[in-house]
Amino acid sequence: MERKLFTALQGDYAEQLNNSLSKQGFRRSQNVLYRPSCSECSACLSARIRVADFEISRSQKRTQRKNARLTRDATSPWATEAQYALFRSYLDDRHADGGMADMDIFEFAAMIEETPVRSRVVEYSTMEPDGKELRAVCLTDVLDDGLSMVYSFFDPGMRGKSLGTYVILDHVEIAREAGLPYVYLGYWVPGSSKMGYKANFSALEIYTGGEWRDIGDPESHIAETHPLSTDPIAEQVARISLPDTRPTK
Repeated sequence: MERKLFTALQGDYAEQLNNSLSKQGFRRSQNVLYRPSCSECSACLSARIRVADFEISRSQKRTQRKNARLTRDATSPWATEAQYALFRSYLDDRHADGGMADMDIFEFAAMIEETPVRSRVVEYSTMEPDGKELRAVCLTDVLDDGLSMVYSFFDPGMRGKSLGTYVILDHVEIAREAGLPYVYLGYWVPGSSKMGYKANFSALEIYTGGEWRDIGDPESHIAETHPLSTDPIAEQVARISLPDTRPTK
């Protein structure tokens, strides 16, 4: 049974709360901050890249070259039909059985636009004969110590381009240019094929045991589970689940 610790993100101190709890492994979903707090397992580990220590690998350099035609545009968090079309293609190809598979355009707009903190939509496009073509999108929060990649999706038809990796690499560059020390990637799950790519980035830290630590050997974390009693914050909350914050139709 999944359990999550969560709090509403609203009011005059929403920005401060988002900054503070993001440093403690929490993630944002619209106007809610949450963190997995299962009683028998802590396989979901929040991950972030230390920008100053990041060293790009040879394969990641190839990914940059493959996507040299992409242009980046950062805008205010406003949903568009082009974004939703790309989002639907991505879900249908990658996550057809996932919890977001039935999201309609209104729910998608809420995911993008309902943010009480400083957020940006970063779009990546190519210029084609018939105009600009949207290829990837990332909803990104700007924290006081980094960029938090809330949710990203990309064109599933561009196989071999490693667009997901490229978007992360570009966020590392954005953070470096802005003088921000971290890029928050969300949760990494040891042994998960869908989450494994995050461990391919150098200078990766995970939040475990109440602190950020270097990931070390990713394989060493596969068998790790931690009882709830080791989490001093989670001990203080009841057994509650994250509510569905999507608007009703």
